Amino acid sequence: MFNNNALKAATQRFRLSPVSDGCGATIEIYPACSRTRLSLKEIRELLSLRVSRTTTSRDIRARAEAKIADIEAKVRSLESMKKTLRKLTGVCNGCTPLAKCPILESLDRENL
Repeated sequence: MFNNNALKAATQRFRLSPVSDGCGATIEIYPACSRTRLSLKEIRELLSLRVSRTTTSRDIRARAEAKIADIEAKVRSLESMKKTLRKLTGVCNGCTPLAKCPILESLDRENL
């Protein structure tokens, strides 16, 4: 499919810096995407597209749009979690015994 030397050459065009996020290996690409964290798998896939003779910029854009959709789904999930936690902290005064803690009671109900 692609030549290892071509992939190595494409890889060397980027300055790669390891980043540990505690959830798996990620790297940041500098300088163009200094704030974008991509997994090693995503980097490998993008670089393999670059050395493929059949890849178009439309293919790369489609990958970027798919990543945007993933990020938006994660943001929606996090916003939902935040909303739930805000409700729970709103009904908890922090002074009740643990046996009657509304946050823990809610979690217990969810796990039934």
